[in-house]
Amino acid sequence: MVLVPARSELDLAMPHAIPTFLDECKPDLIVNPAAYTAVDRAEDEPELVFRVNAEAPREMAHWAACHDVPLIHFSTDYVFDGTGVSAWREDDATAPLSVYGKSKLAGEMFVRAAGGPSLIVRTSWVYASQGRNFMLTVARLAAEQKELRIVCDQIGAPTSSRAIADAVTKLVRSGLPSLRDRMDKCAAVNVSCSGETSWFGFADAIVDGLRKRKLGVKAERVIPIKSEDYPTRAARPRNSRLDSTKAREMFSIRMPTWQAALDAELAALAELRGITIAPPMPTVVDRLERSPTES
Repeated sequence: MVLVPARSELDLAMPHAIPTFLDECKPDLIVNPAAYTAVDRAEDEPELVFRVNAEAPREMAHWAACHDVPLIHFSTDYVFDGTGVSAWREDDATAPLSVYGKSKLAGEMFVRAAGGPSLIVRTSWVYASQGRNFMLTVARLAAEQKELRIVCDQIGAPTSSRAIADAVTKLVRSGLPSLRDRMDKCAAVNVSCSGETSWFGFADAIVDGLRKRKLGVKAERVIPIKSEDYPTRAARPRNSRLDSTKAREMFSIRMPTWQAALDAELAALAELRGITIAPPMPTVVDRLERSPTES
């Protein structure tokens, strides 16, 4: 049985309540994908951010260690400073730029310090066909505006929640003994879709996919801009590339390309809106795979 508590049942902003909840449900495995992810607002709410992203994982990890229960905890590319152009490896030095990034790094450190069987899964640019995320924001703006201006000098790999869930499911289906053995050999693993693009390239692909699926697009063009042209409260990493070699070699996880994952998520969005139409032809996807300098 998989238990997915609602916030009314388990509020991570109240970390002190977590051990009691875990005592009651007695899990065999804990997976923690929850986080405070409003990156800009986090700059003004550091205490709340650290309760959710650092103290809550600390309580989970302590309970898990005391009860010898495996814990899979999710983290982010924002623990890095975004310098350079090489993909970040799991053992590279961390240096977060924002309150959000610092809180997620603190959560990682608490999980490791607890000493129990655990695995930190770092991912990047997460989105889905439901909730609040970049893809749905672009879809809303594309239905309202003729022109979208999107940052083109931050590079990473958009990763759908569906692709992440498939990867974690594969980990869990290997069985707890196998999972524990791998946790003993690996403290952290990067799990993100393959390939890379900019936020502009991602937005351009989203709008094109929406248009092909007749999902109400008013936008006529997507225009690339520099980060300096769109100042934000929190600094973002310019380089969010993650090296997923360890995921392939140690966990046999092969992530889809970001374009394939986007196609699947746009199809899910179309289904939610009651629209049935064939997905874009592969040639369209191929055309959208471009280097940052071509964006």
